[in-house]
Amino acid sequence: MPVFLDLFLTFLKVGAVSFGGGYGMISLLTQEVLEHGWLSYEQLLNFIAVSESTPGPVAVNMATFIGYSQGGFFGALLSTLGVVLPAFLIILLIASILNGLLKFAGVKAFLAGVRPVTIGLIVGTGVTIFLTVIFSLKNVNSQFVFDWKSLVIFAVLLIVAVFYKIIKKKSISAIFLILLAALLGLFFFGVL
Repeated sequence: MPVFLDLFLTFLKVGAVSFGGGYGMISLLTQEVLEHGWLSYEQLLNFIAVSESTPGPVAVNMATFIGYSQGGFFGALLSTLGVVLPAFLIILLIASILNGLLKFAGVKAFLAGVRPVTIGLIVGTGVTIFLTVIFSLKNVNSQFVFDWKSLVIFAVLLIVAVFYKIIKKKSISAIFLILLAALLGLFFFGVL
């Protein structure tokens, strides 16, 4: 299958069956990207980090980056179109009939059932990324390699966020945390 069609259909599928936004989508996206051999797991983690650090929804950023890496401008365009098209159509449909649908018990039950799955996908993705970054565990057969630098960066960010919340009674800016993480990364990994 030509790469452009493959990119569009893959991201269309991911966009159509992923609930919970970009973070809920990461686990399915990881599976698809690795099965197609488009990126290595390390490259995918870097794409996730860049996608979260740049403006815009993480799912759109991921689709654009991965599409561009595989097919240049048109690969990025088709991947992005594929991932946003299902949500766009679903939101259009829901917006036009939402008030009428929310009175049905089946719709309420569906939404109640989707919420825990969404949380599970997000938590599972977070745990997987944490284990990969801190312990280099990519699968059950991976060798355990402790990355103390990444753990220190994670701990510093967690401490800063918690103390800020305690002192200021509000959450710290994600932008500040991203910039702090970038500076700590430059310091710990030898650029500064």
